[in-house]
Amino acid sequence: MPSARVSALTREDITAAAKRLHGSRPAKWTAIVDGRELPARPLVLEAAGVPPNDPTNSHQAVAILKDFGFDVLYQGKNLSSAPAEIEPRATDELIRSLRGRYKDTPSMVEDREREHRVEKDRLPR
Repeated sequence: MPSARVSALTREDITAAAKRLHGSRPAKWTAIVDGRELPARPLVLEAAGVPPNDPTNSHQAVAILKDFGFDVLYQGKNLSSAPAEIEPRATDELIRSLRGRYKDTPSMVEDREREHRVEKDRLPR
């Protein structure tokens, strides 16, 4: 959970901190503020005026920046341009294609034969 000072941030606090913040080491999570790419967690901590050992983690900082409408990047890639997940229908079709008994319409005879094989394998020999 972010500290109280981090939770009380405003968009103006973050833009002001972006002007004060100078380059730092490369970060996985960054945000674009006034055309500059800045590390997300250090930016939020600077805006709140808390020390680097504050319990706010990077994911919380990213959520705060997203809530204020800043573009957030992960390893240089914009999260909003990430490919959409596979449609559920396409996933269902893939599962059916991988499972032999669902390639075509299910057959009652094939289902019954399969059940007999399974029961036969369970019987002690």
